[in-house]
Amino acid sequence: MGAKLQVVSGPLRKSEFALGAQVTIGRNPDNVIRLEDDGVSPHHCAIAWLEGRPVLTDLGSHSGTFVNGLPVKQRELRPADELAVGTTVFVLAVEEQRGVGSSPVDIIERDPRNLIELEFHADDRSTLEPQRLAALPRQERTARNLNALMYICKGIGFLRDEASLPWQLLSMILDIIPADRGAILLLEEGSQEVRSQVGWDRAGGPDRPVHVSGAIVRRVLEDGVSLIDPGKSQSKPESAGSAGPDSELRRSLVCVPLLSKEKPIGLIYLESSGTLTALTEDDFRLLTAIASLGAIGIENARQVERLGSENQRLRAEVSLTHDMVGRSAPMREVYEFIERVAPTDSTVLIHGESGTGKELVAAAIHKNSPRRSRPFVALNCAALTETLLESELFGHERGAFTSAVNLKKGFLEVAEGGTLFLDEIGELSLILQAKLLRVLQEREFVRVGGTKPIKINVRFVAATNKDLQKCVREEKFRADLYHRLNVISIRVPSLRDRAEDIPVLADHFCARHARNCNRRVTGLTKEAFACLTQYDWPGNVRELENALERAVVIGSSSTILAEDLPDNILDSAKSAPALPARYQDAIRNLKKQLILGSLEQTSGNITEAAKLLGVHANYLHRLMRNLHLRPAAKKQAAE
Repeated sequence: MGAKLQVVSGPLRKSEFALGAQVTIGRNPDNVIRLEDDGVSPHHCAIAWLEGRPVLTDLGSHSGTFVNGLPVKQRELRPADELAVGTTVFVLAVEEQRGVGSSPVDIIERDPRNLIELEFHADDRSTLEPQRLAALPRQERTARNLNALMYICKGIGFLRDEASLPWQLLSMILDIIPADRGAILLLEEGSQEVRSQVGWDRAGGPDRPVHVSGAIVRRVLEDGVSLIDPGKSQSKPESAGSAGPDSELRRSLVCVPLLSKEKPIGLIYLESSGTLTALTEDDFRLLTAIASLGAIGIENARQVERLGSENQRLRAEVSLTHDMVGRSAPMREVYEFIERVAPTDSTVLIHGESGTGKELVAAAIHKNSPRRSRPFVALNCAALTETLLESELFGHERGAFTSAVNLKKGFLEVAEGGTLFLDEIGELSLILQAKLLRVLQEREFVRVGGTKPIKINVRFVAATNKDLQKCVREEKFRADLYHRLNVISIRVPSLRDRAEDIPVLADHFCARHARNCNRRVTGLTKEAFACLTQYDWPGNVRELENALERAVVIGSSSTILAEDLPDNILDSAKSAPALPARYQDAIRNLKKQLILGSLEQTSGNITEAAKLLGVHANYLHRLMRNLHLRPAAKKQAAE
């Protein structure tokens, strides 16, 4: 089994690292993967093989190591797992080694003789041949060739793996053409370097190498031509074991290119040593037709691989915004809850105030579940009217209402096989509550305007910031639906209940928005941190992120200052008893004196005063506003 780490986000994006016996990741130069990131410890984590499986171990890092959004100390990695170290996200890609028993292919400098360059015409695609052989009458061979063409088409149509396709293709070719040995060489995309090769010798099996002339390879690949050597003359009688490179026995061979968009992406090489199995122009026509089909199959397999890698990369980039941040005791309880419930299919109800990150918890449950390769679909029940919400959830048939000009699949169908997250479930009307209850009970639904029930396989996760038990008592929420949803429940802690996470969250949001704004921000000042920790955060994590995004956008220095924060946070910090009042008052008075002195020297010109103070004029305007220095007050103070 071969494995590698693909970097999908961070400074080393699009890099790949093979997993050797042990791979260490950290900030120090002696690591196998070095990350120049202040959020990464000198020796952050390591990956080692235990009983043939890669196991990740956190080496006591200060910021933690995350797998699929959850902090881990030690964990066995699985294919497509997302590993986050600081701002870098890796994806584990595993390639299964296939024991196909392919013969080695040796490209040797043997002088080819009697080579004939043939041109293939589209009309010749009708002549293919199945299993045996040269002794068949021509009409019977033609019929068998047509059957073989169908055999090849059907075989290639089911192959989507580039690693196995050449071997399967060569196996089918040798079932059809009476060659003694053969090989398929594929080029690296965009170069003339051989990327992969498979070969087979009928007599020697996988232990005997297949020798291919380097001159033939170069000519076929560089010129895109097909070559055939009938091998009609022999210098000595045919003998066993005469397939070596130095044999004087005359061989017949056929070599055709695999062409994609008129450019060679590889070649097929066949060779025979006997007179009865000598390769002919009929075999050339057969092989050329197969090569055209094989090239299409290889390009399709490569495209599937490219789309799969791109899909995996995009999923990983999106998942980075879904990673939860925090190492407090309440958040550790949330992580442990996710680890326990994610592998199941049970319905989960998430409670919590607005802005606490309930959708992030739902996304983490999905990402760590067996359904993670299937869709995660989120629907906010409070964002749509009842009629539109029903259409979005269940879909509608064509003509169900005036504007229903086409059939539309609802979120229930889109989420098939995956997870449907219903946010603000407490906002559902009683009518929709009854319909949703039936879906949860029967696992089927009917589109708006439809009559046919549609079965679904979906996991449900719901969230609310309301007290649903109180809503049940007030008959605003159905008791039976509440019990159906409340199979497993968790409350996401508010930010004031996990205040020790504020510095970590602040650094995380500053780094994210600094990247988005293409600004260099090294962190927050002590005064700014003090303001953040003294604030009550009624809007929770969402409010904290918005405040720091604003600070990054309007700030003018490399660090976030207290003055860069919103006024309500500053006012709360000033009135907080825990803040050293004398120190803060002295700082404010000193700032006022400096500003008023500079304004006096410049006759009230704010732009010139800013130059004297060595700050930007916009920053001086904002500072004056925070200190309640109005134009009238400035003139009076100056007088």
